[in-house]
Amino acid sequence: MKIAIVVPGRFHGFDLARAVSVNHEVVVFTNYPKWATRRFGLADHQVRSFWIHGIVSRLAERITRMLGLRCPEAGLHKMFGRWAARELVREDWEVVHSFSGVSQEVMSALAGRPTLRIVVRGSSHIRTQARILEEEEQRTGRHLDRPSHWKIAREEAEYAMADQILVLSNFARESFLSEGVSPERISLLQLGASVDGFRPEAGVVEERCRRILSGEPLRILQVGTLSLRKGFWDIPEIMNAFEPGKFCFRFVGPVLPEVRPLIEGLRHKADFVPKQRQDLLRDQYLWGDVFLFPTLEDGFAVVLAQAATAVLPILTTSNSAGTDLVRDGETGFVLPIRSPASFVDKLKWCDTHREELAAMVKRIDKEFRPRDWSHVASDFERIVCRAFDQVRGTKPAFLHH
Repeated sequence: MKIAIVVPGRFHGFDLARAVSVNHEVVVFTNYPKWATRRFGLADHQVRSFWIHGIVSRLAERITRMLGLRCPEAGLHKMFGRWAARELVREDWEVVHSFSGVSQEVMSALAGRPTLRIVVRGSSHIRTQARILEEEEQRTGRHLDRPSHWKIAREEAEYAMADQILVLSNFARESFLSEGVSPERISLLQLGASVDGFRPEAGVVEERCRRILSGEPLRILQVGTLSLRKGFWDIPEIMNAFEPGKFCFRFVGPVLPEVRPLIEGLRHKADFVPKQRQDLLRDQYLWGDVFLFPTLEDGFAVVLAQAATAVLPILTTSNSAGTDLVRDGETGFVLPIRSPASFVDKLKWCDTHREELAAMVKRIDKEFRPRDWSHVASDFERIVCRAFDQVRGTKPAFLHH
């Protein structure tokens, strides 16, 4: 197949392109310059770069953040969408896989062509996301970067125009169903993690179990952006429920301005590590005993896949890929959002049930099968085949060879 992936930035688009290109011709349309895409395993001939948009986007984001203004997303999204549409119509494609927010022009330009048009939504349905974030604004009294009315209308138009909507978790799928989207138009593609990058050696797992059984303070790790959307409002309540030294908390990732005041009050109780390159993240996961992730809303939090691959029991919410990756009570716990008391209870359980926790680590090590990108590529092929059959009434050409 000849496949185009349209992604403003990187997200998981580069990983998917690299995996799918093993068997198919894949071209990525992005605002990353080609010299940057080489670092992610993409050859120059696989990339069409609108690098000027990348520069303009970064400058706009930096300036508006300094001035406390809202980034001009409407102009930037349309700018990228129009460029991608102009580039795409110059050739014939069997599949165009475009990220939501920049897809309206792409979907419109390809209307009437035999191309299978897929829109991928990296989060929950945009109305579900907007509602959760609005509720969090009311709960915390803090301003959150939530979807504008313009963006909601634009994404819903993209959903309607696409032949198939691709989501990344069962939570995201349920959000589309609850907003009235037909199940036949929704496909689930769970992402993967780099097995080589995060899978620990046997000695690391043995040391983790020894540490747990010794009675040492458990090491509680969270990786990813520290923000209210990721549930950080509840972190002080969780941490303050325990006497100092009961647990060792470590947070790894960039900090959004909305949570900086909260962090200042926690620096004497936790380690805060800045964002790490992916090749350095492995050491952070090896440090931990339990992974904490009280997110309010995610399509698929890749850090959960990384943590599971790193053989860490996970405490997370149902509003991401928790129900996809965690067997509740066996490999971790899936808890309600905005429920710090639930996280406190499970951390207490971890501390007072050391043998069970060590057994959980051993169970993950023995039973968890990391999902790498070759599995993702195979599932993507399956989704495309089914969608061609449903939408076009035909099989894609590669099945006939």
